[in-house]
Amino acid sequence: MKNRIKLLRVERDLSQAELADQLGVARQTVIALEAGKYAPSLPLAFRISKLFSKPVEEIFDADSTE
Repeated sequence: MKNRIKLLRVERDLSQAELADQLGVARQTVIALEAGKYAPSLPLAFRISKLFSKPVEEIFDADSTE
């Protein structure tokens, strides 16, 4: 699933490990999310949305299945 997580993370000057800590997930999860190889659970998508103060629709491309 395509997303803007890496861009948003870099804009906030966060490392993958720091983002993972703030979201309560493993760094490998952040890596997979950024690569578009993992579609997050709904609770995780909402945590990401809240962390970046953006609607879920602005972060994730729902039409993408990649």
